Amino acid sequence: MSANNQGTEFDLSWISKVQVNQPAVLRRAEQIQTRRTVKKDWQAAWLLKAVTFIDLTTLAGDDTLSNVQRLCYKAKYPIREDLLKALNMQDKGITTAAVCVYPARVCDAVKALKDAGCDIPVASVATGFPAGQTHLKTRLDEIRLAIEDGAKEIDVVINRSLVLTGQWEALYDEIRQFRKACGDVHLKTILATGELGSLTNVYKASMIAMMAGSDFIKTSTGKEAVNATFPVAIVMVRAIRDFFWKTGNKIGFKPAGGIRTAKDSIAWLSLIKEELGDEWLKPELFRIGASALLSDIERQIYHHVTGRYAAYHDLPMA
Repeated sequence: MSANNQGTEFDLSWISKVQVNQPAVLRRAEQIQTRRTVKKDWQAAWLLKAVTFIDLTTLAGDDTLSNVQRLCYKAKYPIREDLLKALNMQDKGITTAAVCVYPARVCDAVKALKDAGCDIPVASVATGFPAGQTHLKTRLDEIRLAIEDGAKEIDVVINRSLVLTGQWEALYDEIRQFRKACGDVHLKTILATGELGSLTNVYKASMIAMMAGSDFIKTSTGKEAVNATFPVAIVMVRAIRDFFWKTGNKIGFKPAGGIRTAKDSIAWLSLIKEELGDEWLKPELFRIGASALLSDIERQIYHHVTGRYAAYHDLPMA
């Protein structure tokens, strides 16, 4: 992981006159989604690259020790060994970027990964996920407890009402407290963009989150009616680019929610490559929050190697 973002002083002038040109953003988003995708060996290479960006996630009410253990095993062995051998990639150490769970499951995930003999980090959602409407003290305690249990990354969720009512300094102060509670642990700030009302609010919330010390900005919890979309992503990555130009600090980006197909993953990688450059195409600066995506990527790799699609029982599920 790269060094933590220490943030900057609160400066309302960075966002006070910003207006997002929505028609232009929508045209750019359509361009990304309708472009012909890469094929054959190039596609396989991009898909294996995508695997290394996945925060393999389970955030369900029926999570148990056994399905967290299964998820961790899948994180270490995301693609079947014989498929990797056919591509001559068996020795490349391909794993997912992290495992993401609820705070109460952090201990289970840490132990399962240790037992599997790997150092994949455990990420934990926190701060009243997904609504962010619990008392601030409780939300800060949740961060500290997850870190005590071994979480190396914390995905916090903001109080959306602060954005909707234009309380930018209050939002900054809240995220600063999250940053302090995280200490040296990486802070990913979930904006829940589907509930922010406008693309202009998305830009402003992105900039405030980075100003306050977020190491990553993340689109969604995956629990909103609208999750990761390309228009929102374009606004967020351009805020990241603006912040880099202003401060020299590279902030990571994580789309999450609704990303389920291999084709989707390639479109997301293309977006990052074109908008931020190859230097952002590494797990330190780009993640994909997903639970079902890995299954479809493995299915496409299977098809590339064998020429046919796998039956349901051919591939181990996460």
